[in-house]
Amino acid sequence: MNKNLRWKLLSIVGIVALAGWSVYPPEEKVRLGLDLKGGVHMVLRVQTDDALRIETETSLERAREILEVRSIGVGAMTMESPTRFRIEGVSPAQDAEFRAITDEQLLVVYRRESSAGGRYAFEMRPNMAVSLREESVRQALQTIERRVNELGVNEPIVAPHGVGGDQILVQLPGVSDVARAKEIIRSTALLELKLVEQGPAISRETLLQANGGRLPDGMEVVPGTDDTLTPGAAPQSVFYLVRRVAAITGRDLRTARSTLDEYNQPAVSFLLNGDGARKFGDITSQNIGRQLAIILDGRVYSAPRIESRITDEGRITGYFSQEEAADLGLVLRSGALPASLTYLEERRVGPTLGADSVRAGILASVTGLLLVAFFMLVYYKLAGINAILSVALNLLILLGVMAYLNATMTLPGIAGFILTIGMGIDSNVLIFERIKEELASAKNVRLAVAAGFDRVFLTILDTHVASLIAAAFLFQFGTGPIRGFATTLFFGLLSNVFTAVFVSRTLFETILARRRVARLSI
Repeated sequence: MNKNLRWKLLSIVGIVALAGWSVYPPEEKVRLGLDLKGGVHMVLRVQTDDALRIETETSLERAREILEVRSIGVGAMTMESPTRFRIEGVSPAQDAEFRAITDEQLLVVYRRESSAGGRYAFEMRPNMAVSLREESVRQALQTIERRVNELGVNEPIVAPHGVGGDQILVQLPGVSDVARAKEIIRSTALLELKLVEQGPAISRETLLQANGGRLPDGMEVVPGTDDTLTPGAAPQSVFYLVRRVAAITGRDLRTARSTLDEYNQPAVSFLLNGDGARKFGDITSQNIGRQLAIILDGRVYSAPRIESRITDEGRITGYFSQEEAADLGLVLRSGALPASLTYLEERRVGPTLGADSVRAGILASVTGLLLVAFFMLVYYKLAGINAILSVALNLLILLGVMAYLNATMTLPGIAGFILTIGMGIDSNVLIFERIKEELASAKNVRLAVAAGFDRVFLTILDTHVASLIAAAFLFQFGTGPIRGFATTLFFGLLSNVFTAVFVSRTLFETILARRRVARLSI
């Protein structure tokens, strides 16, 4: 045996051993998708009106603050719909200044309509409404994807769904605690830090008594829990009067994680980004001695007193369990959802059904391989053994590559697996037929085998490159099942070029190198 052939055999043995190591044990190394492992399939709708409402509320409160700073007196300021608000009572003497301010602050997003008596209505421009709806869906999709990834789910699918543009498909393979996953996905996790104007009080009415039972403009009442109680005591519901516009929001967060407070109770600490730290430093330095409410999803979790200037970190305490604190840190890290979600569809795939799919896929693959092996042995005689070994090694290498890259095997992926068997046999048929033609031209066996492989190589390469391009497009533009098929097909094509050309030729050369062969069984 010559040195070149020895290196070829060692290379094949090394690659096969590496593939076997990557895939063993298969129940641990091969990752299964939702259809094979079981899990949950959900379709959610983003309530995009929420995003429009938040934008309109923010614009209205910003206008209120600017008008107060400029000493422009107005009457009622009310929001009429998610895209429309009204300002009344603008005096004729200040009308020009009012128009100038709203031109600068609002007219990029809103159209202004005026009527008698200093009344103005602001309607969100249609193109801005469409843009905000699209942005809210895009942001919700990214936020859900980050949350699902932090749950540790293998190969989740989070993708746009349907034709309305406001639906999101979520598939979570292998998830057993579905209720927890759903709660984490749909939790809005809107964090706000607001200065406390009054409170805590035991009821909303008590809180508003000082204002004659009327809610002051630019303020809101937020429920919460009294955090001054001794740990272990029963929590007491209270109410706070806070400013409607938040000093700091979840958008200013850099990160958040679960921790322990001074009483060794679960809490969540957070760090602010540069802009948030600057704003936090300003607000705390200017309001030493006042309470700062830490509000999450419209509820006050704690309202500590500002003792000194604080810049970039804070802590949320409350009546958390360890798991609740960890989940809260997760959703805060992933960012707040821009709008609430509703579930349109939920299907659970049981592990038993997934196991049945795996068994059916294995049965189909083995049956296909046996039928192909029978055909190759009958039609190509002993040379068919070469093709069978080539295809078997192709499948082993394919599984090894997928296990090493943590690619997920799905039911369509099994279809790609079976197609790989056909592609492998097709390549060997091309080679064998070419060898038979070379033998018919009176060439000896060695020359016929060499010529057969050399002249078919470009044909095999051309067909595989074309198929690889098709698989790449399927992966790029396809959804979950299509991408599973494309992944298996892509790696199967790559391994097939190696086994059909390199492995199959090396097996022929090994047999011919050991003895003088006058006639090839093909």
